Amino acid sequence: MMKNVIYLFLVLGCTLGFSQNRKLKTMALDTKELDNKTYIGFDGLGNNYYIKDNVFSKENDTQKWEYKNVALGKITSVDYINPMKIVVFYEDFNTIITLDNQLNETQKTNLFDIDNAIFASKIGLASQNQFWIYNALTQQIVLFDYLKNTFKNIGNPIQENIKYTQSDFNNFYWIDEVNNWYAIDIFGKVTLLANIPPFEKIQIIDNEKLLFSRDNVLYCLNNPNKVVYEIEIVEKSFKNYYYKDQILAIFTNQQIKNYKIKLP
Repeated sequence: MMKNVIYLFLVLGCTLGFSQNRKLKTMALDTKELDNKTYIGFDGLGNNYYIKDNVFSKENDTQKWEYKNVALGKITSVDYINPMKIVVFYEDFNTIITLDNQLNETQKTNLFDIDNAIFASKIGLASQNQFWIYNALTQQIVLFDYLKNTFKNIGNPIQENIKYTQSDFNNFYWIDEVNNWYAIDIFGKVTLLANIPPFEKIQIIDNEKLLFSRDNVLYCLNNPNKVVYEIEIVEKSFKNYYYKDQILAIFTNQQIKNYKIKLP
């Protein structure tokens, strides 16, 4: 009983200030078979990214490229916001691999070789020849210059437990255990963006919008307007989703279905 009361309190607290029940329409574009692969997403050049049996692949209508590194264990994450410099992170070995647009390895960085006080749990590509790193040992966000092999701590250590992180060239975002959504820029300025509704899956679009799903319903949160929109899709259940450039990909275990959508 007490757990239910606490959960209700959190839900009410997280949704306070956001109006809801508005809907966004979509237009179905095409459907692709997934073939037992884990779909990661797509870039603006017509390439799709997958992981299958710990092999990272990139595919388009005419070509396919693959990268695997058995010695480094399981792939933790892939960052392809720059399709010409793709970042593959292997947390178990504290190692960052960069790949070119044909998935050829261009750089391998074992963070222990540079500073054994860096235990990375999150990695992302930043601007100015840098990686974002969340150092789990100190709970601090770090900028790593991969040309000079130098580290710079930015901001103060994060005191709350982190549920989700994402980054772009200029910002590192995180959501803590009470659903506070923060951003820190490359100069160390921290901004509390919002307290967001409960979610199961989430994708941050920018510092004003994000998508989140709960109970197999997909939503868009417009933070400046304090409005949560329900996104109309055909799928009654789905595994995950990915949005970029007005294209929304919904993927199940078997298929990827692409929709056209304009976010508010």
